[in-house]
Amino acid sequence: MKLGLALSGGGVKGAAHIGVIKALEENEIQIHAIAGTSSGSIVATLYGMGYTSEEMLKLFNYFSKGILRGSPMYRSPDGKSDLSIKIGGILSGQSISDALEEAAKLKEMEMISQINKIQIAIPTVDILNGEKYVFTNSPKQEEYYIKEAKISTAVRASSSYPGVFAPCLFKEHKFVDGGVLDNVPADEVKKLDVDKVIAIKFALDKKLKPNGIYGVAMKSMDIIFDNRSRHEVECSDLVLDVDTKDANVFNIKKIDDCYRYGYETAILHMIEIKKMLKQE
Repeated sequence: MKLGLALSGGGVKGAAHIGVIKALEENEIQIHAIAGTSSGSIVATLYGMGYTSEEMLKLFNYFSKGILRGSPMYRSPDGKSDLSIKIGGILSGQSISDALEEAAKLKEMEMISQINKIQIAIPTVDILNGEKYVFTNSPKQEEYYIKEAKISTAVRASSSYPGVFAPCLFKEHKFVDGGVLDNVPADEVKKLDVDKVIAIKFALDKKLKPNGIYGVAMKSMDIIFDNRSRHEVECSDLVLDVDTKDANVFNIKKIDDCYRYGYETAILHMIEIKKMLKQE
C-alpha cells in the first residue's frame, strides 16, 4: 500500500509537517510520494533530498530566521536588481532561494529532477494568467508540469506569500504562493502513483483577533486558504487537521511548538492511519 502526503502551506506552522513525518518514521510507515505548498514545499523538498526529521527541524529553525530577515532588493534571473516593492512584495524572496540552495548543495543536488528518493510535487500560481503550475520530478507528462528547474526556484515560487515576498520570476512566468489555488495539494500527490493520501492542514484559529494592517492581512489570507483547503482535501483518504493554537504564519518562536503539535496529532491518529494502510 503506497502512501502519499499532501503538506499545506502555513509559514512556521509547516514545522508541524515534520512532526507528522517523525511519528510515521517511528511507526515504520514508509512515504512513497509527497506534495507540498509554500512552507509545505520546504518540508517536502528537504524530505525528498533525504534529510531526517531531526535534520529538517534544525534546518527549518535555522533558515526561518534568515528568510524573514531577507533583502528588500529583488535580483531577477538576468542579473538586474530593483526594489522588491516595485516587483510586488516587501521582501525579495531571495533568502528562500539561498536557504534551499544551501540545503541542496549539502546533498550534492541542484535540480528538482535530481531528487530520486520519492516523487515530489510543488504547486505554484502564475499571477499573470491565474493558472496553477507544478514543479515535479514525476515521469508523467502534464501540460502544467515543470521538470527543468532548480529545487530552490520551485520552493521560492511556491512560497512567495502575496504582499510579503515578491513574485518569483521564472522564464515567462511570475509565480506567487501555491496556496492561492492549491494550499493542500492532495490532488497532485494522488497523481504520483500512490494508493492512499494523507492531507495535513492547519485548523483556522477563529478566536484570534487581528490587530493592525499586518494582522488583518494575515488573518484574511488564513481564511482564504482555509476555505480553499476544505475543497482540496476531498480526494484525500485521511485529513490531519493540526491545531497550532496561537502560532501565526511568521512567529518563528513557535516552530518547536508546531513540530510537537504535528507529532502529537499524528500519534493520536496512528491507529486510524495503520488501519487505513492495513498494517494492523
